[in-house]
This record gives sequence, structure tokens and C-alpha cells, in this order.
Amino acid sequence: MTYDDGLAHRIRESLGDRPGLSEQEMFGGIAFMTRGNMVCGVIDDALLARIGPETYDDALDEPHVRPMDITGREMRGLVLVDPPGLTADEAFETWLDRCLSFAESLPAK
Repeated sequence: MTYDDGLAHRIRESLGDRPGLSEQEMFGGIAFMTRGNMVCGVIDDALLARIGPETYDDALDEPHVRPMDITGREMRGLVLVDPPGLTADEAFETWLDRCLSFAESLPAK
């Protein structure tokens, strides 16, 4: 399993010690979960952002964002944000906020 340890550390630092937060290997990388739902993850050097299907198309219009595609089919609701889109702390935090908002809108598993 290969993923950017620095990006994973940055996510850990930002998410802090939220109740119910856990980590799990997923999609060949690492995923961060809350209440059993995936918030985000790291695949290679990209942020795997779970933002939901409602905002998926708009997210793809943003710079440094591409579809999540492991099996040859796009996974609506999941996008990959490449490193240049995460350089600024404000941009990084905005992505995490979007991911948390979506994950926390789901029922606990």
C-alpha cells in the first residue's frame, strides 16, 4: 500500500481527536472514517475526497480535481485532488470541511 505519509499526517492533524474517527486501508491507500462512514483518504499523493453525488460535477470543474476511477468507471461522489490543489492550508481545510460535512450528513453505520 503506497500513499503520501505527509498528506495522511496533515489529515490526522486537521481532523484531530474527533469521536468515532478511525483509519482503514481502502482503495490501495488509507481512508479516514467517522461513525463508520468514509470522510476522505489518501491514494498515492492525492486526497481522496468524498463529497457526495450532489456536488460531484461542480467539484470536477475545480482546478487539480479529477474523477475517482479505480475500476474504469467514475465513482460519483468521490474525487481525487492532486497536490497542487492542496498546497494552501485554506484550500486543504476547505476540502476537509466539505468531506466532513458530507460524511456527517450520513447515518452512522
